Amino acid sequence: MFELTEEQQMIRDTVRRIADNEVARRAAEIDAKGEFPWDIKELFQEYGLFGIDIPEEYGGTGIDHLALCLAEEEIARQCTSSSLILQVQALAASVIVIGGGDEQKKQYLPPLASGEKLGAFCLTEPGAGSDASAMSTRARRVGDKYVLNGLKHFISNGGVADTYCVFAMTDPEKGVRGISAFVVEKTFPGFKVGKTEEKMGIRGSPTTEILFEDCEVPAENLLGNEGDGFRIAMKCLDKSRPVIAAQAVGIAQGALDYATKYAKERVQFGKPIAALQGIQFMLAEMTTLVEAARSLTYRAAALVDKGTAEVPLMSAACKLFASDVAMKVTVDAVQIAGGFGYTKDLPLERYMRDAKITQIYEGTNQIQKVVIARRMGLG
Repeated sequence: MFELTEEQQMIRDTVRRIADNEVARRAAEIDAKGEFPWDIKELFQEYGLFGIDIPEEYGGTGIDHLALCLAEEEIARQCTSSSLILQVQALAASVIVIGGGDEQKKQYLPPLASGEKLGAFCLTEPGAGSDASAMSTRARRVGDKYVLNGLKHFISNGGVADTYCVFAMTDPEKGVRGISAFVVEKTFPGFKVGKTEEKMGIRGSPTTEILFEDCEVPAENLLGNEGDGFRIAMKCLDKSRPVIAAQAVGIAQGALDYATKYAKERVQFGKPIAALQGIQFMLAEMTTLVEAARSLTYRAAALVDKGTAEVPLMSAACKLFASDVAMKVTVDAVQIAGGFGYTKDLPLERYMRDAKITQIYEGTNQIQKVVIARRMGLG
């Protein structure tokens, strides 16, 4: 169905080497301390990874979306928190790529592509998760500015990002058609960082509240026209869901690799447990699921690059399937290692905790089923 280009293979191999040699040794510490890994961010910056999916004319390398997914998978194979640095940056940049005008792209994309600045995507609110029409953040035009008031939460990169792509209601009576998108800099008056969440997994990726208290945003920072926000957000999620799927594949592969190695070395009843058919069958099923998830994810990413009508359905499908695979494979990996798997001496419990979020963010898996059903013409 597709074959990786020489450039895509080079990206995959380069990032695999970085992940194995540099990221892996930091993964447990990043999780334990729950701190943003600035050294890993600088490493990605040094290798030019932030610009993989950003057009060359705006400072990126402009390879393609599949290459971004390949990079995301390789990093997540060792450390999910580190993989989120790349994923969140790509999501924030996609808002400007999709919704921005030429001048906005020239201003904001080059520092995101180089990694000089970090981005964040601000859609979710306490009362508006799956239901964007319940959004309560408001944006009111006052002269040459918009004044934003409201609260966003569960914002990845909150506090460490410089550039925030924010969705707010400009006309609440229109529901989702009244949502608009803005680029907000952390230095704008009225911008504040709120509570930092204490999370089960992805502990090295800061997740915070973002508050807007009469936050003044220049009118030229409106992306597209008023009311374009929901359309922009949905197109961004169509692009981002294969990246989350790739992350899930990486998590599953990392857990599978470790469980396989463990099974070959762990001796019970006078032989490695890998010689037991029950363990063999578990590992065989895990391998099959990971390969199936990878193929579906790569196909969806390739369709994003082609811009076909299948993208919304396939993006939702790969995110749904790959995240469920990551959860099953990591749980089974812990089971294979038994009591040792349940301890922090092995990385398997971390993989399992990190896997769970892939079923939740970028739209819960229940929402993915809604998207798929609608694209099938079922409602």
